[in-house]
Amino acid sequence: MTLTLNLPSEVEQYLLQEANQKGISIEYVTLDLLTSFILLRQKQAKAVNLIQSWIDDEDIEEQQETGEYLIHALDEDRPSERKLFPVEMKGIQPIEGKSSTR
Repeated sequence: MTLTLNLPSEVEQYLLQEANQKGISIEYVTLDLLTSFILLRQKQAKAVNLIQSWIDDEDIEEQQETGEYLIHALDEDRPSERKLFPVEMKGIQPIEGKSSTR
């Protein structure tokens, strides 16, 4: 398919610069950028759909078990002895605007 675009001068300059640096045509650079963008959007959509399926899953007990497993795994993998999710803070919401890790 042939596509004709009227590009803003900044975009055209960017594409020309990329093409010159890589020693390839401006058409190839444009196609490569467009393809990369589309693939990224597809990956993002898959991730969003996966997360949404987790949200829609109504097995509360399994979700709690998974959450506790993840918290344990994250704490075990820390290079510091300081826990990311200390047991004494379970159920306590951080104050908005303040960092919970000082």
